[in-house]
Amino acid sequence: MGQHGMDPSAPLTGKPSKKTQRKLRNEMRTQLISFVLMIFLTSMAFISIASDAIPTGFAMPFILLLAVIQVILQLYVFMHLNERGNGWPNAMIWTGVLVAIPTVASLMLLLGIVKW
Repeated sequence: MGQHGMDPSAPLTGKPSKKTQRKLRNEMRTQLISFVLMIFLTSMAFISIASDAIPTGFAMPFILLLAVIQVILQLYVFMHLNERGNGWPNAMIWTGVLVAIPTVASLMLLLGIVKW
């Protein structure tokens, strides 16, 4: 059943319940911690490459690892894919990733960018 004629875009009136306040406070804390973590990961990638702190052969895998961590944090914290009702978007994104990785790897092998 619907909301019995209530406009969902209308502004809320009154004070939110304690449960809603607690949920909003926890979500804000999670997003703030994730934002600080992403700034840290970005600065760690930049400083490690700029200062030559990482050996040349390990630089690319290190940057890619940090990028993968950031993508996962972006999807699940800021894009809210960890909430209910996001099963299909989750399945489609990860299916796309599972198809894209072997496709890119095989194209790299065929074009001779990576030689084994």
